[in-house]
Amino acid sequence: MSHLPDLVVLLTVLLLLLVTLLTGRARHKYGIKAPATSGHPLFERAYRVQMNTLEHAVIFLPAFWLAARLGNPNWAGVLGLTWLAGRAWYVSAYQRDPASRGRPFILALLALVLLIALAIFGVVRSFGT
Repeated sequence: MSHLPDLVVLLTVLLLLLVTLLTGRARHKYGIKAPATSGHPLFERAYRVQMNTLEHAVIFLPAFWLAARLGNPNWAGVLGLTWLAGRAWYVSAYQRDPASRGRPFILALLALVLLIALAIFGVVRSFGT
């Protein structure tokens, strides 16, 4: 499991690429010309999924790496995979029906909060050494 954090980062990059491609496909399919970010409701769903995933990844990645480096890489890896599963579920749920995004959002948020706690623990502990 020593490479689990590496795998989580790679999968996060692939998730970000996927939501970008989904948004580009929706932009083309529904004729939304750049730089517009509104138009067809299914494009708007894809765009919101992309932006929300990007917004959360900006918080997730540094917290994840601090948790993996200074906390516990195995626990960080498991929490990172949980965050990814929640985000992937969120993408699917939001595309299907925005009202169904609650549970996957909560799963990913819980994993993120635990990662932040693990990162805080690791940083505080590192000052004692």
